[in-house]
Amino acid sequence: MRVKLGDVCERGTSNLKLSDVSEKNGEFSVFGASGYIGSVDFYQQGYPYVAVVKDGAGIGRAMLCPGKTSVIGTMQYLLPKDNILPKYLFYVVKYMNLEKYFTGATIPHIYFKDYKNEEFNFDFWERQVEIVSVLSKCEKVIDLCKQELQLLDKLIKARFVELFGDPVSNSYGLPEATLPDLGEFGRGVSKHRPRNDIKLLGGKYPLIQTGDVANAGLYITSYSSTYSELGLKQSKMWDKGTLCITIAANIAKTAILEFDACFPDSVVGFIANERTNNIFVHYWFSFFQAILESQAPESAQKNINLKILSELKVIVPEKRKQDQFASFVKLTDKSKVAVQKALDEAQLLFDSLMQEYFG
Repeated sequence: MRVKLGDVCERGTSNLKLSDVSEKNGEFSVFGASGYIGSVDFYQQGYPYVAVVKDGAGIGRAMLCPGKTSVIGTMQYLLPKDNILPKYLFYVVKYMNLEKYFTGATIPHIYFKDYKNEEFNFDFWERQVEIVSVLSKCEKVIDLCKQELQLLDKLIKARFVELFGDPVSNSYGLPEATLPDLGEFGRGVSKHRPRNDIKLLGGKYPLIQTGDVANAGLYITSYSSTYSELGLKQSKMWDKGTLCITIAANIAKTAILEFDACFPDSVVGFIANERTNNIFVHYWFSFFQAILESQAPESAQKNINLKILSELKVIVPEKRKQDQFASFVKLTDKSKVAVQKALDEAQLLFDSLMQEYFG
């Protein structure tokens, strides 16, 4: 049966501000866009409900909240009627991707009046129970896979510190050198203006952007843009195995090319010499990324220049230990690939079930 969202829930509002919650110490939780933010000695909703971010960052994101809790004013209450389970309502709202209803440029907003008429497939109570059970099990698998990936990342960092100490303070007192001393080092090339000229694109030569690096793991295994012959002529092809380092928008994110590719001057390429290896340098950067990003000047977008990168002091342990660490990373990465595959399959199943149940 097709129904509208407004048929199964009612809108509720909150006038709570962060200042109403900070430094309070009650027994009733208050939630914001990123989750729990504090506790107070009162609550606005006595029964479970769905909360939607209606203002600012994360707009349209939904969360299921327990009874005897509240949200701050940037959130919207969706209060389930008697004909729908709260968690079923949560999955419905999640399926709808409400961020598409946003208005406003500086501070985006969404309004209940704009999305309350969106339709979805609605099932009877017993079927709702079944659907919630299936989707909950899928989400549990997804969460477990994500946790396992996080643990494997922590394991690699722990092994790095065990072998080389804290790279920020150089706690083991290891020799240091700059990236230009440790290999080939230079910015990507994109001479033509405008950079997005259609004549440059659509050929057979892979083009890597900052987002491709930031969204990769250890290796860049895919690409979404390509250069034409003209695009290649005004750029430079970097070899497979090159470490890509972002210096604009996404700061000091790194990943290793799994294929020959071009990239613009918002990405720096590094190819290690005999003193180091790219896997070691990739993980060395992981300890400094947040520091470099916080120090990056911001105009239209954050950026750092080649000079800053070229003057960084990289610890240089004996090559044997670096290679030992790289072998450990490659072994662990095989486990990560298997877990990521399971995660992708679970997410695909979850998405297809959401479409089947509500679409």
